Amino acid sequence: MTSLDIEQAEQLIAYLREAGHIRASETPAITVLGGGVSNRTVLVEREDGEAWVLKQALAKLRVKVDWFSPPERVHREADGLRWLDVLAPAGTITPLVFEDFDHHLIAMQAVPPPHQNWKQMLLAGHVEQDHVVQFATLLGTIHATSATRMGELRPVFSDRGYFESLRLEPYYGYTATQAPAATRFLTTLIEETRSHADTIVHGDYSPKNILVHDDRLILLDHEVIHIGDPGFDLGFSMTHLLSKAHHLPEARAEFRDATRLYWERYWNIVKTSDWAVNLEERAVRHTLACLLARVRGRSPLEYLGEEERTRQAGVVVELMQSPPATIDRLAERFTNAFEGTGVHDA
Repeated sequence: MTSLDIEQAEQLIAYLREAGHIRASETPAITVLGGGVSNRTVLVEREDGEAWVLKQALAKLRVKVDWFSPPERVHREADGLRWLDVLAPAGTITPLVFEDFDHHLIAMQAVPPPHQNWKQMLLAGHVEQDHVVQFATLLGTIHATSATRMGELRPVFSDRGYFESLRLEPYYGYTATQAPAATRFLTTLIEETRSHADTIVHGDYSPKNILVHDDRLILLDHEVIHIGDPGFDLGFSMTHLLSKAHHLPEARAEFRDATRLYWERYWNIVKTSDWAVNLEERAVRHTLACLLARVRGRSPLEYLGEEERTRQAGVVVELMQSPPATIDRLAERFTNAFEGTGVHDA
């Protein structure tokens, strides 16, 4: 079969016509969307006003350090789109349009304009409480609802191969080789993470994967979805709020408070669940692990300069020696470290 590169407009239009996804006489507008390291992503705007986003998985990710993952993972994202449409709050998931197993691509409905990427809004210092509450509610609902449907979900999402290759190895395993003082902490957490099969775990729950349309958050990018430890989603997502607290001193207090609000609203949804026992303590450790991984792992945060990365690594490694017992204390101690009051202060 001839290889297809959807970033090449002429190839993509010919493919869409041949596959019957568009009319033979139709010439949609094609726009390559940037920002991702693991997929080719293209916006297709049809003549009738319908718009799709097409994603085609890359075998070698676009990062400096070699990082590979099977392109078949895009079909896990298709399964995620189907199921999250059932599990998540209404209107927060983009519907699947079609799936192509030969070219490892999927198409989903595009979020209509105008919309903004939540990561970019946060980097501009716009921290709105309602968005934080929605972020917590979306994740809490996915975790709580999925835990009640494990019989249906296990056959689809039990395999963790993509989570291993795209998260545990590059974030925790690789970081353990780059930060010897954290090796024991990270290797222990890897094994603990593998021992949990509690809920659906999104695996890429991040502000970069959130679009804000009509003041409502819409979740994207589901290729790492699996059944596992919900603490990973919490740590992965809180890392972004706390790293921005470090990066944006003028908004540090707002990001610290947003981290606390995020946990509070999430916990109110899941606190009566059996699987939530010891979850806060695990969420603290996953947050510390991800905070370090985003400055010493295979995918460092691009907005942190080298001095900031070194400073964050030092603060996190020290916190790992005696992790805070709660998210509230973690947010306080982490942000205090950048105010010159030290990580030991409450």
